Amino acid sequence: MTADVPPRTTPARVTDRPGDASPFALGLLLRRAHWRAAAVMEEALRPLGIELRHFAVLIVLVDRGPTVQRDLVAATGSDKAGVMRVVDDLERKGLAVRRSVPGDRRVRAVEITPRGVELFDAAHVAAEPLAERLVAELAPGEPERLRDLLTRFAHPTGAEE
Repeated sequence: MTADVPPRTTPARVTDRPGDASPFALGLLLRRAHWRAAAVMEEALRPLGIELRHFAVLIVLVDRGPTVQRDLVAATGSDKAGVMRVVDDLERKGLAVRRSVPGDRRVRAVEITPRGVELFDAAHVAAEPLAERLVAELAPGEPERLRDLLTRFAHPTGAEE
């Protein structure tokens, strides 16, 4: 008697389309939003001769000051070899230098140069109109609200960095 058997429910098929209620939807939407934002920021950085991976390291150096390479790995979410290549690139471009750490000759700290700071500031100027274009579809006040929500999502109260 098939009438007594409840209909089998099929789980929602995950997409990143508007209205998807699957448990994966938020992650997929965040990934798509990241790809879109990263593409726009790459466009801003290209004329300056660097890529987003370079800029990610510069952000850490501006924020933290001289930083040992293993801490750059953790701060950027990259791997050791990737950070080494980025730091090599930044050194070749005169944007960062490696210096010995007092007390441990094996450890090298990466430090942004004055030229690196100039490029960092120029990147912000170049990115401003592109960032505005990125949120052009949002209503007044929504870009700030989105930033607030994403900040709270990425940095929950009490979470350790």
